[in-house]
Amino acid sequence: MKQAIILAAGQGQRLKPFTVSRPKPMLAIAGRPILEFIIEALSGCGIRDIVLVVGYRRDQIYDYFGAGEKFGVSISYVTQPSQLGSADALLQARDAAEDEFLVLPGDNLIEAATLAGFTAVNPPAVLVKRVDNPGYYGVVEAAGGEVRGIVEKPREASSNLVNTGIYAFRRDVFDSARGILDLPDVINSMTMEGCPVKIVETTGTWLDVVYPWDILSLNEAVLKNTQTRLGGTVETGVSLKGAVVIGEGTVIRSGSCIYGPVVIGSGCDIGPQVCIMPATSIGSNVTISPFTEIKNSVIGDDCVIGPGCIIVDSVIDRGCVFSGRFTALGGESEVTINGEAPSRSVGVLMGEECRVESATATAPGTIIGNYCQIRTGRTVRGKLPDHGLVY
Repeated sequence: MKQAIILAAGQGQRLKPFTVSRPKPMLAIAGRPILEFIIEALSGCGIRDIVLVVGYRRDQIYDYFGAGEKFGVSISYVTQPSQLGSADALLQARDAAEDEFLVLPGDNLIEAATLAGFTAVNPPAVLVKRVDNPGYYGVVEAAGGEVRGIVEKPREASSNLVNTGIYAFRRDVFDSARGILDLPDVINSMTMEGCPVKIVETTGTWLDVVYPWDILSLNEAVLKNTQTRLGGTVETGVSLKGAVVIGEGTVIRSGSCIYGPVVIGSGCDIGPQVCIMPATSIGSNVTISPFTEIKNSVIGDDCVIGPGCIIVDSVIDRGCVFSGRFTALGGESEVTINGEAPSRSVGVLMGEECRVESATATAPGTIIGNYCQIRTGRTVRGKLPDHGLVY
């Protein structure tokens, strides 16, 4: 298998506010887009001919990945004009497809080990994984190493074996996909017509980002593989423990403590007397003022975090400014999206370019849209829409 088609056209409606201004595959995890990890995994398995099916805000993907030289692969692009489903997205790549190819979603975190063995399978085949919560996914009913059917989000799962959305196909799949919107339905149609579809089980990393709080799980998974790399300036009196990455031009000032795994981008100014706890990613050009503590969080580029802030279990998008004494603590949340609630402790999920004045707080699980303003002394809970004002 020498070619992969990556389906990267979707927006990710359930991931708002983070996908209002970017496509879902470009969500940043530990300072890099999810899509970059997928391309890296494919390259690690010797697959360097990559077709990207793009759509929503596709220019961002073009600009970042180009023709793929920087990533050691060759990338070509096709466009899905309307995001009608995964099978429709694959059909757009018909003219670019080789005789055999892999198909992958552009918004799942995987590693090369996830695909080990699957690249050599004789198609058609589906990559599957055992999970603790199969009802959230397409449950694969199998017998004799072959698919018998895929049931999307069943109320009662018949097994814990789920569809990863990663497939091996031949060109004849395009005939099977005609008139069908989603690839699981294509697989079901193939099996009903007597075409055997193999299953290959992986134990490697496979994480899906469906809701905003999933960003924290993906970030934690990526950071587990972090190795220390200090590219900036660490002043005397700074305590570094565990795996820590510090980007070029970043200054960590005296009295600060960083407990890895932590990734900090380039051009940041952090401290003095700042504490950054494990499972935290901080973007580039971020300023963090004294007596601030951040734990298990993702902070986007160009943020300014004033003195005396406590940010835990949170995702804060690029360009947000906090005057100081802002508190976002994780805890049990009452917020739901499409009837789903976070299964973990969540602080605040905040969109880009928000302005937060001093002595403010958010309740656990609060979702704040893009370009919001929160005035001094307020506590926010629930959901605040884009351009919202709390005064």
